[in-house]
Amino acid sequence: MLTCMPSHFSPAAMTFLRGLARNNDRNWFNDRKRIYETELKAPMLALVDEITQSMADYAPEHMRPAHKSMMRIYRDIRFSPDKRPYKTHLSAWWSRRGMEKTSGGGFYLQIGPKDCFLAAGVYMPERDQLLALRRWMAENHRDYNAQLARLLKPRTSKSSRKARAPAMQPIDPDALSRMPKGFPADHPAGDLLRAKNWGVRCSLPASIALEPALAREFIARFRLMAPLVDTLNEAILSAEKASSEPLRRVRANAFL
Repeated sequence: MLTCMPSHFSPAAMTFLRGLARNNDRNWFNDRKRIYETELKAPMLALVDEITQSMADYAPEHMRPAHKSMMRIYRDIRFSPDKRPYKTHLSAWWSRRGMEKTSGGGFYLQIGPKDCFLAAGVYMPERDQLLALRRWMAENHRDYNAQLARLLKPRTSKSSRKARAPAMQPIDPDALSRMPKGFPADHPAGDLLRAKNWGVRCSLPASIALEPALAREFIARFRLMAPLVDTLNEAILSAEKASSEPLRRVRANAFL
């Protein structure tokens, strides 16, 4: 557990990210790598660790070492026409245990000089997971929409009865223009069935990255988002279990 480093950022960290956006090249980055290591990477690892420890209460299956959840600042440019080598933000992704190499539902955060962003849900799932979620949505769309509505409801900030906490919004569904094959065109859950992503997101002002309360702000929202993540993962895991059950019976019968 990381305890010696504050889990929020200094103005120097935001200055670095703004400079990186203007000078996204290896020479500029390497000349300032010490700043990146001390003012960005170390506080980010501390932030990720503090959030991870909180997940023992509401998302224990998502607890991983901080360096496993923090995402690299280096961009994968092998197949991209955009050859800029670095991201201009910091980010982390908490996948569910056993789903690290697939998609599944998880928690995401991003720290940048313009805003801070967090989200939870399933993003760009692989084909089998995509089909499993669509089949689940076809049968359970009312329950899912009820969960979603509770998260999207505006909340009053604890610090002020009049102030409103930044509202959550659905993540971009990147929806198909037509209903996917195998589902009726007039299905009442059409919007959910055409989606390729499910979950919620929330943007916070960039200034919050400089405040000691940064981790608490993320934890409070991840705690609210956790039941939705569990719902989406259970839909995937139930489908995987159902598909593997016939194979288990065949293997068992082979030894009778």
